[in-house]
Amino acid sequence: MSKKQFYSRRFFLKTSGALAALAAIPASVKSFYLDARKLLVARKQTVPLPVSINKKAYKLSVDTRTTLLDLLRENLQLTGTKKGCDHGQCGACTVHVDGQRVLSCLTLAATLPGKEVTTIEGLSDGDKLHPMQQAFIECDGFQCGYCTPGQIMSAVACVKEGHTHSVEEIKEFMSGNLCRCGAYNGIVESIQKVAK
Repeated sequence: MSKKQFYSRRFFLKTSGALAALAAIPASVKSFYLDARKLLVARKQTVPLPVSINKKAYKLSVDTRTTLLDLLRENLQLTGTKKGCDHGQCGACTVHVDGQRVLSCLTLAATLPGKEVTTIEGLSDGDKLHPMQQAFIECDGFQCGYCTPGQIMSAVACVKEGHTHSVEEIKEFMSGNLCRCGAYNGIVESIQKVAK
């Protein structure tokens, strides 16, 4: 028996076995999928959501399980707020709710009726950048830029909260925002510049 025939027979046997296994699976997978879908549809509830985002009023109807991050990105196409870890650990999704910084990936949209949400898109005044945005440019406070919106939103809150008395204090109150590129020195310098 030649090697070519041996590999051909082996290939045939493996392929036949895989196809036989696939033929047996679809019925059980399909029924599992349909059962899971019925449960999800049965549990889905929507609530009215009157909310102001970047000083613009919205009257929305949202699923009670929708996060603020998904509402901003998927429903309103405000994609400046980034989805990093989706577990509240990186700070890329930081926005302000009634002037307080929050992690939008951990905030349910249904908890926001009547509140004011500010995203990175709402910081600037038309073409005029917010002082923190300008400082990040001047002090090289970013590299790839993915975490920058969350960093800037936290930096604005850090200054507003008065936590800028020392480099150590700034680092402590910005510790919830990760920069994988390591632009921390520029970020601290930007905050110090605005805080003066």
